[in-house]
Amino acid sequence: MKYINLVEVYQKLDSTTKRLEKTYFISELLRKTPVEDLSRITLLLQGKIFPPWDERKIGVASRMVLKAINVSSGLSVKEIEDEWKKTGDLGKTAENLIQKKKQATLFSSDLSVSKVFDNLRKLATLEGLGSVDQKVKLISELLTSAKPIEARYIVRNVLEDLRVGVGAGSLRDAIAWAFFPKVSGIFFKCDKCNNYMPNITKCLECNEAIENKFNKEIEKFDEKKVLKLKSIDELKKADIKKYDFILCNDENLAREAYNYFVNAVQGAYDVANDFSVVAEKAKVEGIKGLMSVGLEPGRPVKVMLAIKVKDIKEGFERVGKPADIEYKLDGFRLQIHKKDNEIKLFTRRLENVTKQFPDVVDYVKHNIKGDSFIIDSEGVGFSPKTKKYLPFQSISQRIKRKYDIENMAKEFPVELNVFDVIYYNGKNMIKTPFIERRNIIEKIVKPAERKIVYVKNLITSDEKEVLKFYKESLKRGNEGIMFKTLDAVYKPGARVGHMVKFKPIMDTLDLVIVGAEWGEGKRSDWLSSFTLACIDENNNFLEIGKVGTGIKEKSELGVSFSQLTEELKPLIISEKGKSVIVKPEIVVEINYEEIQKSQTYSSGYALRFPRLINLRLERSAEECSTLNMVEEFYEGQRHRK
Repeated sequence: MKYINLVEVYQKLDSTTKRLEKTYFISELLRKTPVEDLSRITLLLQGKIFPPWDERKIGVASRMVLKAINVSSGLSVKEIEDEWKKTGDLGKTAENLIQKKKQATLFSSDLSVSKVFDNLRKLATLEGLGSVDQKVKLISELLTSAKPIEARYIVRNVLEDLRVGVGAGSLRDAIAWAFFPKVSGIFFKCDKCNNYMPNITKCLECNEAIENKFNKEIEKFDEKKVLKLKSIDELKKADIKKYDFILCNDENLAREAYNYFVNAVQGAYDVANDFSVVAEKAKVEGIKGLMSVGLEPGRPVKVMLAIKVKDIKEGFERVGKPADIEYKLDGFRLQIHKKDNEIKLFTRRLENVTKQFPDVVDYVKHNIKGDSFIIDSEGVGFSPKTKKYLPFQSISQRIKRKYDIENMAKEFPVELNVFDVIYYNGKNMIKTPFIERRNIIEKIVKPAERKIVYVKNLITSDEKEVLKFYKESLKRGNEGIMFKTLDAVYKPGARVGHMVKFKPIMDTLDLVIVGAEWGEGKRSDWLSSFTLACIDENNNFLEIGKVGTGIKEKSELGVSFSQLTEELKPLIISEKGKSVIVKPEIVVEINYEEIQKSQTYSSGYALRFPRLINLRLERSAEECSTLNMVEEFYEGQRHRK
């Protein structure tokens, strides 16, 4: 498949903010993509070349790309830097400069998706002496053959900064749209070009107005390819591959039929954690293929996340009575995998941190029974002298440590608190009720204080008993408590109502740093005044304010300017004067006095008196607070006034 076919879709995605339109463009590309390219296309649509849990990274900085543009265009580094300052986007810079070269040489050749993908993957394998020159050669080879518009997205793919707003929800729905029949009332046929469109006003192919009426002109459809559905059970028994369209006798059934396909895709993704696998399964094997995707120890699963509640009463309202109540610990999530006597540890960002925590591996090896398992837990730091729990910030440095690991383990020891199991001895336990999973934990974990324990809990319906437990948790240095529904399933990657958290501070936000400014005077070597962003449903990062308070000058006092600068410098995409734009990766917890409506920032909101509380190294940018969450907090504060 030609790379320009993907690039044309990138441009369409770039040109709209509407989720239905983005989903349609993606679905049409997936539908037309040959099986042999489907995995590559699905990853490249996300701006990735490896699944999210894969340890390999491209690892190319802006300066290396600048050198590759220099080699492929023949222009000086100074000329490239001048253009970069004008555009503020190295991808757009490459496009403009390659355009000049093409006009001069009239040279062009077709790049394939496989060629671009393979070159990008090779970048992640090169290390050691001479690797910089080899990487520059791989990038410049692509740019030399690229059309100007292709150069823009090659550079963005190299820098892992695609900027086309493809969210997980859009990709999930696009797979369902591409490989399963369209459903009446969800899709509508264009009278002019006969293409099926989602619920939009104009056809995306011919621009004709769409009449969005349920069961519109059903008699026009070929009877052989239309499944006239009377119940959802019929759909589950049908040979889906025979049909292009599903005709339902009412709108509720239509929605149920559509959700059947979407939920099948979501269910496969929940366990595979890789849309490239899911897309192939859907295209080749259909629903049965999606159903066959299973958990596999060694391949991490996105952890289930909790929503916040304002008090104990709301906690019970969300999860029901009786409920499981647990300590909410101030640590970091660790997903424990065992297979063939090999133990692997993954953070909630799906980073493999097995080497950083040999002590935890040892605890698991000697204190958890089982041939194979996937266990959910929290690593909590404690003082080797007092044995008291420490805040997460005290041990966060262990997550990224690559050397002197044994001494770090002694200086910042960790206790593993186990609270869930989702796979055990060959059995997928995601749909097993929580209380049964908890009982298994208590049978297979041999507790050893300050090494490995199961999280302290109680099962109750009594609010007074919960309040006492909550105060006890805070007294022991924990963040608060968790409420869990006893018969609930495990939902990977979702913020679910059957697991909620109650903490003293309600309205902090986890926001991503997307920009900063170099300081002045004694802070001139540090980045400061950090621009913050939340995320929308299409994975666009929307600015919501700037923060400069709560950050320390001395690292021993907390999160410091020097620490943030060290984390952000490798992520700088562009600089203009004192301002820098950074790749959205670093998440920080922010407190504030109030959320206000604002036209200054792209989110439509601004934070009044924001203050940095914590650095969330264990969280990925995609896990930051959503725009919907900001809107909920904004409405909530209005009602509290």
